[in-house]
Amino acid sequence: MDTILLEIIEEIRRGTAVDHKVLARILHEHNKNLKDNRDHFAKKHLLPYYFNAKNTKEEPWRSWNVDEQTERALIAALQMKPRRTASGVATITVITKPWFCGSDCLYCPNDVRMPKSYLHNEPACQRAERNWFDPYLQVASRLRALSQMGHPTDKIELIVLGGTWDDYPPEYRTWFMAELFRALNDGDVMEEHAAQRRAFYREAGILNDEQGLASAAKDLQEAVNDGKSSFADALRALYGNNTAWAKASAMQHATLEEIDRLQEENERARHRCVGLVVETRPETITVPKLALLRRLGCTKVQIGIQSLDQNILDLNNRHTDPHAIQEAFALLRLFGFKIHAHFMVNLYGATPAGDKLDYEKFVTDPHYLPDEVKLYPCALVEGTGLVPHYEDGSWRPYTEEELVDVLSHDTLITPPYMRISRMIRDISACDILVGNKKTNLRQMVEGHIEKTGRAEDVRDIRYREINNRTAEASDLTLHDVEYETAVSTEHFLQWTTEDDRIAGFLRLSLPRPDALAARENLPIAADQAMIREVHVYGAAAKLHATSKGAQHIGLGRKLVETACAMAEEAGYASVNVISAIGTREYYRNLGFNDAGLYQNRPLRQ
Repeated sequence: MDTILLEIIEEIRRGTAVDHKVLARILHEHNKNLKDNRDHFAKKHLLPYYFNAKNTKEEPWRSWNVDEQTERALIAALQMKPRRTASGVATITVITKPWFCGSDCLYCPNDVRMPKSYLHNEPACQRAERNWFDPYLQVASRLRALSQMGHPTDKIELIVLGGTWDDYPPEYRTWFMAELFRALNDGDVMEEHAAQRRAFYREAGILNDEQGLASAAKDLQEAVNDGKSSFADALRALYGNNTAWAKASAMQHATLEEIDRLQEENERARHRCVGLVVETRPETITVPKLALLRRLGCTKVQIGIQSLDQNILDLNNRHTDPHAIQEAFALLRLFGFKIHAHFMVNLYGATPAGDKLDYEKFVTDPHYLPDEVKLYPCALVEGTGLVPHYEDGSWRPYTEEELVDVLSHDTLITPPYMRISRMIRDISACDILVGNKKTNLRQMVEGHIEKTGRAEDVRDIRYREINNRTAEASDLTLHDVEYETAVSTEHFLQWTTEDDRIAGFLRLSLPRPDALAARENLPIAADQAMIREVHVYGAAAKLHATSKGAQHIGLGRKLVETACAMAEEAGYASVNVISAIGTREYYRNLGFNDAGLYQNRPLRQ
């Protein structure tokens, strides 16, 4: 065996138990007709090749003598980006089609090829364009990619992005959700159906290649960037009179009854939806709209807050106010949704000191207290309303020292029941005129905290996740973090290791009767508690299988039983759970019954 091959085998198998002889056979077969080039040993080539050989080539696959244990070790050795499923599920982000927005914030990008606030160079947006923004095709392509990288895809969290969900026509929203579930359900016929869908868009004449899309949008994008056209007018010109897009729109509709059927199928599907997220603005949130989101299967809402300072909101054309934000949080929490807020620093008119005070209020005032937050800096993008303020000197990006200082402060005061999911957006550096372009901003912030000797003070969930570490139930301790909101008493139950790493958690909400009585037509009763989230960490394990992390060792069941006991002790008659479609079976096995928008478990006999 030559020296290069030995080096590559050792590099690939480092830290795993895979047999080097198996790797050698696969590498030899893969490379026998290729030139001797180290690129041919790349994981991104080898794992797809292995799966293809297993499924389509009886020989040479049989000659490799790969049993179940060897295959597990092999996938561990060849898996790309293992952190993608380290939180317990595989995440798929899909983008809705370009559409109008009911707001026109100074900082928000105006890319006419995208829904408001997104840029076509962002990875998820590139995938969306290649797939004609079709939800079925976007899910199919990501399932294929995740499988080729060696990730389990039986538990999927769907994240639907595209500005403001409720700005889209109702029939489009229903169709979009139906197609997400259809793609997860189709299994072996998914590729066949995807090919038919791609043929439809090509026949309709909708572009999906970079050169064609750039050429079609060029003049209109320049007009928007130069202030000669509004984003809305450019969208109308580009899509409104486009017969190809009209043909696609004509088939983009579905019924709620169809969604009900697809969701029932998904309970037993190969790829089950264990979380469904949409994004919107606080001023769009109402009781009927949240009830519809539950009917569609939604479990989490991303909500654009950006700031609680009315002056900052007004200066940035952010047409909302703290009262609307407070009521949105109240309704989301009472409905049981996980609340994922977007919060920005360095907006027009902001100062580092002011940003610190704003975030402090966000994480201490009972009217807010989100479960998760995207905390990122404002960056200048061409064509936004912020550009003139940069040019006249009335806005400037924070220096790196200022930015790291603000974000370090915010990280340190983030409570233990909150997760800082992001500190940057996926905006390409080439699209940022000025502002932070470093993709490792979070590492810089954490490094700064460590240098100041305060790493042990960081309580943010993401910082403390166990990820792929092995966990034994006997080594974990269950802790309860109790806190008050404007409408409920919340309990954050967490399994932690001796060094305070989180292996799993549950969010129990005990709504206050007066908060429920003050609002009409809520789908819950005053004597019903709510489980808003159950999450167990560790490498994503297949359904009914055991991972090397914390999943499937009984932690979730113990969390649920503890929460039910706490609710009963507090005087509640039953517990609702805002279950995802793919977790309904799990909760039925824990004594929960299907009950409209939720599943419910009685507490008193």
